[in-house]
Amino acid sequence: MSRRRGGGLLVAGTTSDAGKSVVTAGICRWLVRQGVKVAPFKGQNMSLNSFVTREGAEIGRAQAMQAQAARVEPTALMNPVLLKPGSDRSSQVVLMGKPVGELSARGYHGGRQEALLGTVVECLEELRGTYEAVICEGAGSPAEINLRRTDIVNMGIARAARLPVLVVGDIDRGGVFASFFGTTALLSAEDQALVAGYIVNKFRGDVSLLEPGIEMLRGLTGRHTYGILPYAHGLGIDEEDGLRVSLRGAVRESVVAPPVGEDILRVAVCAVPLMSNFTDVDALAAEPGVVVRFVDRAEELVDADLVIVPGTRGTVGALEWLRERGLAEALKRRAAEGRPVLGICGGFQVLGEHIEDEVESRAGSVEGLGLLPVRIRFAVGKTLARPVGEALGERVEGYEIHHGVAEVLGGDPFISDGDGHSLDGCRAGAVWGTHWHGSLESDGFRRAFLREVARAAGRRFVPAPDTSFGALREEQLDRLGDLVEEHADTDALLRLIESGAPSGLPFIAPGAP
Repeated sequence: MSRRRGGGLLVAGTTSDAGKSVVTAGICRWLVRQGVKVAPFKGQNMSLNSFVTREGAEIGRAQAMQAQAARVEPTALMNPVLLKPGSDRSSQVVLMGKPVGELSARGYHGGRQEALLGTVVECLEELRGTYEAVICEGAGSPAEINLRRTDIVNMGIARAARLPVLVVGDIDRGGVFASFFGTTALLSAEDQALVAGYIVNKFRGDVSLLEPGIEMLRGLTGRHTYGILPYAHGLGIDEEDGLRVSLRGAVRESVVAPPVGEDILRVAVCAVPLMSNFTDVDALAAEPGVVVRFVDRAEELVDADLVIVPGTRGTVGALEWLRERGLAEALKRRAAEGRPVLGICGGFQVLGEHIEDEVESRAGSVEGLGLLPVRIRFAVGKTLARPVGEALGERVEGYEIHHGVAEVLGGDPFISDGDGHSLDGCRAGAVWGTHWHGSLESDGFRRAFLREVARAAGRRFVPAPDTSFGALREEQLDRLGDLVEEHADTDALLRLIESGAPSGLPFIAPGAP
């Protein structure tokens, strides 16, 4: 690839969860290994799984992961618009890393989204002026024709920036050829001119059996298939939303072999509504001998050695959900028996004594579970930070994304500054709470915490002394790069990134052939 600045590509998908995020990350890792200065980009992201950049901007965690794949520091430019759902009908709008208000879906698509196209284009152009290549990720499907007029993340940005488009399809779901053809045929002639071709994702079996379909697809659309990526376990790292543990496949493999200690450790994560940053438990799932599962019934907590109440975009709603499902009483029984519980961010807030919320739910005064001596008051401003501290004698790093402000009334400090001054959270018996996301990714702290959990749970569990979550994540990103390098037409990809979509691509009328 020549070193002309500003090459680009949009990775779109036939559906949500077709594999756009991981394919984008894979292309970024492959390019940077070729010596190309590359950055990721997603104009608009809808996700509760977010991250805080070093300058204090909130962006989608998937874009932070893609930045890591590209070996660059994530910035707000890489995800200028983030939507954080608060209900089925409304979302918090985060613009350039800062919240700017709540909007209904109708209000957003009715005018606000179209007005943001200029900001999105400016961010992309700034990145293209700095990097040799920018790999953009779309959202959902580019053929959501009901939303095309206000689209700023799929064909809207592709048209504005003249980006070539690759459409990714998940063949594991079935119907991938129909999806490729139908996605293309539903686009306007101007949009179709930018659709360069396709990538088949999650293929199992003999590739030669797929080749007749690939040739027929080319005959029908005039477009090249740039890669057939095989199904690979354990590559769903830092997805936008869902109940998957990104590294769970590796954990299952390690549990088959004897764990380091005599026992395994069972972790249950309460699947609260509007769960945010579910990737907080990935570092636990990466530990040999630790099994992580998501639960929504009280009886599923009985055999758990550790229960985690994770972050949520709706703290008061999550509290009501825990009570309705009998989980609140189960958590209280655990605390009374001295069995470990950890609350993270919104989960920390529900474990406290009292919540005053006129901001998020507008529920006013609400009683918490009373497992920690903490009172929560929701502030209009959002705390966005990347703090560093010490806990259990180990260095710990994290990131904060919350409106709730905690007043700790007692208990023991959880995270301190190293001189005994509390930085965040508290501990009361076997119940811990913190606002810090990502803290379990700090290897020394995670091992110290698991030793405490094992001791309280009466387990003969020993954390692996050499598990490095950062190294494991790098291995996963390298595997993504390997998938692209080994199973994609990389020469054609380089030409596409540098020169744009081939000219003369045929128009496919809806209903053809």
